[in-house]
This record gives sequence, structure tokens and C-alpha cells, in this order.
Amino acid sequence: MPKGTGWRFSLIGIFVLLSFLYLIPTLVTKLPSWWGGLLPKDKIHLGLDLQGGTHLVMEVDTQKAVEGSLDLVATDLEDTLSSKNLHFKHISRNGSDKVSLLLYEKGTAEAVQKLIKDKYPGYEQSPTFDDGGFVGFTLRINEKDAQDRKDKAVQQALETIRNRIDQFGVSEPTIQREGINHIVVQLPGIKDPQRAIELIGRTARLEFRMVREDITPSSATIPDDAEILKEKSVDRTTGAVSEIPIVVQKKSMITGDLLTDAQVRIDSQFNQPYVAIEFNSLGAKLFDQVTAANVGKRFAIVLDSNIHSAPVIRERISGGSAQISGSFTEKSAADLAIVLRAGALPAPVNIIQNVTVGPSLGQDSINKGLFAGMVGVLLVIVFMAVYYRLCGMVANLGMILNVIYLMGALAALGATLTLPGIAAIVLLIGMSVDSNVIIFERIREELKLGKSPKAALDAGYDKAFLTIMDSHITTLITAAVLFQFGTGPVKGFAVSLSLGVLINLFTSLIGTKVTFDLFMQKGSVKKMSI
Repeated sequence: MPKGTGWRFSLIGIFVLLSFLYLIPTLVTKLPSWWGGLLPKDKIHLGLDLQGGTHLVMEVDTQKAVEGSLDLVATDLEDTLSSKNLHFKHISRNGSDKVSLLLYEKGTAEAVQKLIKDKYPGYEQSPTFDDGGFVGFTLRINEKDAQDRKDKAVQQALETIRNRIDQFGVSEPTIQREGINHIVVQLPGIKDPQRAIELIGRTARLEFRMVREDITPSSATIPDDAEILKEKSVDRTTGAVSEIPIVVQKKSMITGDLLTDAQVRIDSQFNQPYVAIEFNSLGAKLFDQVTAANVGKRFAIVLDSNIHSAPVIRERISGGSAQISGSFTEKSAADLAIVLRAGALPAPVNIIQNVTVGPSLGQDSINKGLFAGMVGVLLVIVFMAVYYRLCGMVANLGMILNVIYLMGALAALGATLTLPGIAAIVLLIGMSVDSNVIIFERIREELKLGKSPKAALDAGYDKAFLTIMDSHITTLITAAVLFQFGTGPVKGFAVSLSLGVLINLFTSLIGTKVTFDLFMQKGSVKKMSI
């Protein structure tokens, strides 16, 4: 064996072995029990266009997240001033970026101003006036903090959606952020896309609010600290749905942030499902205090501004347990339990793109993709064998190595194979022999100059090296741009193309060269079949 050929030949063999090792989880449906430990378990996943499923692009309403944080500031400020006996007339969010605070008298202004400055240093504070002079303060959130809140809202929404999908039971989902406020969700193989969409998009803000029994919904004026919400009621005999307006306090006594668990239970009396919830230590303490102070009053359980039930508090409830009842089916109760366990979205999300691919269409795409690949391989093999003879068969060997290495690399990375990814593999088949065509034409030129086969071979590879490198680097740059700015299947194409380019450099400059070197050993070859 010629000098330097041994290590290259060994490297080729090792890569082939590793490729087949990583492909086993993809090729074998059920791995044997002893397969584990350090042995690879990742496999090539099929994208939505091949497996079928749902592709969603969701937009997070980040401005609502900022408004929500300002609502919390207003509530917190209200509680803080009350605890320090600093009397105020009104505190509320004003518009989308500020909180207004109205005072009864100027005497408390200095103490309130100092408290606000200490508690909310990141807010811009300014006095407000009317015809009679000073009346209060305005707190405005600065642009940097508002942008930070928006960014965190998208990150939190991403994690919340991921938790919901994990509990929903979708295998191999893709959930990733795209741009400033978009989230891409891919759910391969899902059988009930509409249910998944409703589950993902539900804000699921759970609140416990006191019912204002002293105000009727038909009243001409509703106080600023109250609002009218509706409770859906279903007649168990006729199934008719009716909506009952109820006046409730705007301020939440307890929120879903304090929950630790939510499970579906069946009511033994009516045989109807309900959702049993458990609070954390702080929530249990607040729930105990609120129920103790409001025995005999109604407590509205509000989810996304809809009242699920408004029971009367019969007695003090300790222990941190409660239940949400309503017109539930087992499926709707299970979905509610999932979103409560996963947590509320920090802001509403709007689905701006919804594409569903049927599994039959996906299988058809696989069949056509494989057929196109096989036809491409066959045509290339025939052409190279006819036009370049035995040297063409060496190029065909390099092409086969290319495909084996690429599939092994995709499996090792746990990559997702899409229909454009298959197109990239077919493109790689052409690229793999294209490099050899450049080399072979150089070899032909050297042979015409009267050089020996060995000298012509070495010169051909040396002179083609820079040309091959240039073409592959420009292709790699294009693939990197596609991966950075593309989405879904386009990224799949970019991944397959990038791996193919790198692998093709190895097989065309080392793989085929070592094969020729084995034939050319001892310089006994007098003529090349090219």
C-alpha cells in the first residue's frame, strides 16, 4: 500500500462504520434491549411535509404584556399605599405605557413620591395638575424596560407553549422563536389539529374575584373598580346554552400564578367532570384569608375573562385546595387542567399562519422523493460509467460514500428530513460527481501533454483543488444564509446542503484519491481508462 494511503483508507472505513451505526435507530423500528449506554439513539426525524401534521406561526401581542405589568404595578401600589395609611383617590393604568395616581390632598404627596421613587426606580415620575393645581402623579415605563418586558413575554410564551405541547403528548414537536415576536410551532403526526391550536392559543389567565352583589348588571353606571363578565350555563336536559351577566371586582383576589397542580376529577353526585386545583403555600394562605373574610358571599372563578362558576363561600377553606366546575366535557376539562398546570401565557397570541399537511400527502411525498433520488443516482451512475469508464466508476463509489455519510450525519444530529432536504440530497448526488468531472478533465489535459498516469493523476487533483474549494465555499455561504433567514422546510434544505458540501469535499479530494492510489501502487499502471 502506498505511503500515506493507509490512514486515509482507515478514515474512510471508520466513517462508513460510524454512519451505519448512527443509522441503525432510523432503520430498525425497535432496538434490542441491550442497545443503550454509549450507543446512539438519535434518528432522522421526518418533517411535516413528509409525516403530516400542523405548522403554526404565532404572533405574541407583546404590548398586552406591558399593559399587564402596569396593571400589576397599579394593584401593588394600591396595596402598598393602603398598608402605610397613605390615602389616595384612584390608581389605575392610563393608556398603554403609564399608571395614574390621584390623591385627596397635597400633604401626602411628598411621602407618596418618595415611596414611588424607592419602589419603582425604573419608572419616569411626573406630577399631574388640573384647574385647582396639583392632583397626583403619573408613572411612565421607560422604553428600555418596556422592550425588556416584551422580550421576556415572548420567551415566557415560548416556554409555556412548550410545556402545554409536552403535556398534550405530541412527539418530536418543533417550537422556536422567529424574529422579534413570532413563535413557530410544528406538530408532526398530530391527529386533532384544531384541539391542539385551541390548547396552544388559550391565554389561560385564571383569577378569583369577588362578585358585587350590590350592583345589578342592568345598572346604568358601573363603578371604575368593577366590570360585567358573563357566566355560561348549560341546561343538562335540553343542552341549551345561556349567558348570565355578573358584576365582579376588577381586582383579582388570587391568580393562577399561585397554582401548583390541576387535575380532572369526576363529581360523584352529578357524574360530571371538574378541575381540582392546588395552591402553593402563599396561595393557600391567601385563599384561607379571602374565604374566611367573605363567608356568605359569592366568589367568581374567571378564566380568560369568562366566568366558569360563581359559588357562594359557605365556610372558611383551608389547606389550599379548590375546584373549578362548569359545563365541562372530559376533553375540555383535561385541556383546562393542562393549560393551568403549564401556566398562563403572559400575553395573547394570534395565529397568523396555519398549514395542515395530511399524512397521506406526506407518504406520497416520501415515495416521490425516494423515486426521484433513485432515478438521479441511476442516471449519474450510467453517465459516469459510459463517459469516464473505470474512472467514472471510482466517482460513482465516491457518490455512494457521500450519500452514506450524509444520512449518517443527519441521524447523528437527530436532524429533521424534509422534502426540500430530499431535494438537497438529490442535488448532492450531482455535486459529488461534478467535483470529479473537474478533476478528470484536468487529468485528461495532463495525459495529452504526455505525462504518466500517476503524474497526470497527481497534477489533476492538485490543479483542481482550488476550483473545487471555491465552488464549495460559495455554496456553503448560500446554505448558511438560507439556514439563518429561512423557516421550516427551507432550514431542512440548508442543513442537508451544508452537510453535503462538507462531506463532498472529503470524498472528492480524499475518498476517490485513495482509491486511485491503490490502483496506481508501484507505478505498474501504463494507461488510464478515462
